[in-house]
Amino acid sequence: MTVTEGMDSEKKGTKHRRMRRNPDPITSSAEFALDTRLTEELLDRLLSSDDVSSFLDTEHVADARLADYLHSLLESHGLTRAEVVRSSGLNPTVVYDIFSGKSRPGRDHAIALSLGLDCDLRETQRLLRLAGVSELWCKQRRDAIIIWCVDRGYDRTYVDQELARFGERALLPRG
Repeated sequence: MTVTEGMDSEKKGTKHRRMRRNPDPITSSAEFALDTRLTEELLDRLLSSDDVSSFLDTEHVADARLADYLHSLLESHGLTRAEVVRSSGLNPTVVYDIFSGKSRPGRDHAIALSLGLDCDLRETQRLLRLAGVSELWCKQRRDAIIIWCVDRGYDRTYVDQELARFGERALLPRG
């Protein structure tokens, strides 16, 4: 599908594809592999440490915060919170409370938020981890549908349409 075809189909309401900042799946998978390798290296260093405090001191390990990650995604994707509210379909107060760290999203809200932020699959999985909810798992039917849509850059509305088409619960209830 060309960019023009994608725009035409959006106007017709058939598919809702978002433009990716980095459409190269090789780069994204390479970044994911690097992140995984680095985590494994850290784990090896932790397990080989004589004392956990020496590991914590030398590796400068700190808890990542969801709010910080959301703000970094906003900046790197060139979005505003208002745009995220519109494209995620979430209540503005809910989005602002999550961004300020006042509340944590449930799993479906976290997925909707990642779609509103135009996250790729790696970013979505990290957002879910930081939100304290389970990551998407391709062995679960509903999750497999969501993963397929995220990988192809579809928006939240299209994801909900695909979920409905397969008889699965939508991310956001119709209201």
